[in-house]
Amino acid sequence: MIYLQKSLPAPESLAKEQIKKSGKYDSEDVLTRLHADFKNKCYICELHQPTIIQTEHFVPHKGDVNLKFDWNNLFFSCGHCNHTKGSKNEYNNILNCTVIEDGVDSRIAHRVDSFPQFEARFEIVNTDVKVTNTVALLNAVYNGKTFRQKLEASNLRAALEKELEEFEQLTSAYLSKDNSVISLKDICNIIIKHLRSDKGGFTAFKRWIIRDNPVLNQEFGAFCR
Repeated sequence: MIYLQKSLPAPESLAKEQIKKSGKYDSEDVLTRLHADFKNKCYICELHQPTIIQTEHFVPHKGDVNLKFDWNNLFFSCGHCNHTKGSKNEYNNILNCTVIEDGVDSRIAHRVDSFPQFEARFEIVNTDVKVTNTVALLNAVYNGKTFRQKLEASNLRAALEKELEEFEQLTSAYLSKDNSVISLKDICNIIIKHLRSDKGGFTAFKRWIIRDNPVLNQEFGAFCR
């Protein structure tokens, strides 16, 4: 998870739909704005270009019409993460990736283990109840609890592994100063592109690869904010 800024003002359809008996909170203008604001990736797992897109309520509305149509409460999610998060109380009080003060990607280390199998690992950097709950949600998303969730989580980890493979090839080329294929300047530019919130998926994991290496952090740490 990384910080993503929500645009203002709210889409016009929300006020109009809220006064209807069966109004929609996911009209075309809402989906268009969410797609742009969240860079076409799920706000929880950061899967880029998800095939199943859902408009999720960050705080479950449970019949509260104001929460149901509150622009600040509508998030861009993939089906797997939305279903995993559901409306369970354990996942309600989590870090808000649209609030910069929550420091979502700096308070939770996003790392992977490759042996004996590829796994996503989340470590608390600065703890409070929101951080703890967010880590619990991320673990559920990437590891699953039910059999169906575990299958979906396996597919998600496969996508993460593929994305990080390419990124780690770039960082290895930079560290070894291997410019046999492309110039070091081009390698640097591609790494920086990967670290941008609007380019590709799993940005938090890539930023932590940079933070965890002193040499990479000195060169690219400024792009991990």
